[in-house]
Amino acid sequence: MNGFTFAPALGWVAASIIAAALVALAVGVVALYARRHGDETLGMCVRRVVICVLLAVLAFTPSVAATTTSRAVNATDVVIAADVTGSMGVGDATYGDRRDISRLDAAKAAIDDITASYANSSFAAVSFGSAGTLDVPLTPDAAAIDHWAASLRAEATAASSGSSADAAIDQLLLTLKSIRDAHPDDRIVLYLITDGEQTIPTSRRTFSSLRRYLDDACVIGVGTESGGKVPKPAADGADGGWVVDPSTGQPGVSIMDRSQIESIADELSGTALFTEDGGTVASSAIAKESRRWRSTTTYKERVRVTPVVWPVVLALLAVMAWETGAWFGRSRRLLQ
Repeated sequence: MNGFTFAPALGWVAASIIAAALVALAVGVVALYARRHGDETLGMCVRRVVICVLLAVLAFTPSVAATTTSRAVNATDVVIAADVTGSMGVGDATYGDRRDISRLDAAKAAIDDITASYANSSFAAVSFGSAGTLDVPLTPDAAAIDHWAASLRAEATAASSGSSADAAIDQLLLTLKSIRDAHPDDRIVLYLITDGEQTIPTSRRTFSSLRRYLDDACVIGVGTESGGKVPKPAADGADGGWVVDPSTGQPGVSIMDRSQIESIADELSGTALFTEDGGTVASSAIAKESRRWRSTTTYKERVRVTPVVWPVVLALLAVMAWETGAWFGRSRRLLQ
């Protein structure tokens, strides 16, 4: 749509009422001139009618409409949350053709596949053990996420009072909300990597509070249901033996909780992926999801309406100046 149009600043109803009143006033001026034929001249009548008509035109706000094309880029923001509790050091995980690696190493490999799957996206990284921490704020630098993943270490058991599967919720809620507030048009995808283990007696909180900020989610389960012994890192980084179960006096065994992971995925309205069977992020159905959520560019046509009232205003000022000059001239003649 291009060309001249009307776009009343006060709305069509108010503009119509004002214009109707002015047209009625113009008709009244003509009727009075035709009836009285006094000192009023034809020029005076014409000028006053023109003033009324120009004011009526201004009420409808003359404008020029032009069609413009806007380019909108819908970016994808990927939030990765990695479990770093002591149980993530258990060496029972599988990732692709790699066997008997630590759960944390499987998580690192999954993170590398995630960043490779999302071209032209931004990433944020959260780690959680006894509590959640935002390690990398939202950034388009995928290499920063890879470096973060490489630096991940399992939390020392001395610093932990037990595993809680919901430890990430508070930090994720803050992170996702801030991203949604800052980028309301972006798509947000969450990848949560965990063994799903919970060793504290309290009930786990639901992850459903995160759902309002997400477009999609995937919970990646690492480890096996047969489990493995939890290593106890020494202070100097050497082998510190195994974490002992105080109830038995024997090395504790950590087991991936499949049902817990599936429940979390359901609460997020997402999907669950398990690496136990040799699957990887890159070779799974999640890779198809990454193609769905990649950055997209759309073009929209919009009609921009620009008011153009100055020609009418100039004509109105000219006629009013003429009328004022004629009124002064007539007043002087009457005083003589």
